[in-house]
Amino acid sequence: MLVLPIMCFCQKIYSVDYSSQADIKVYVVDYESQCDLKVYKVDYSSQADGNEGLWYFVDYVSQADKKIHFVEYESQSDLKIYFVKYKSQAGWKNRHKKHLLY
Repeated sequence: MLVLPIMCFCQKIYSVDYSSQADIKVYVVDYESQCDLKVYKVDYSSQADGNEGLWYFVDYVSQADKKIHFVEYESQSDLKIYFVKYKSQAGWKNRHKKHLLY
């Protein structure tokens, strides 16, 4: 029997209080043109499948795939995001940073 590993790149996110606790430091930009990733916040964890900017914010760190910290300055960030209003708008603008959420 051949068993193939299945990789799931879900985007269940937990926001931590300190940058030292985070996997990724995130800065929220004011304009879509400035971002690396356009993020849509989904209502259910089952909707946050894939690495295309569909994020579900969990209540407990143990439920998270990634821990993020929102930084005050762009220069402190690993990833710049912009929150969009519609699910269809979510996605990567800078694919070179896509590895950060794997």
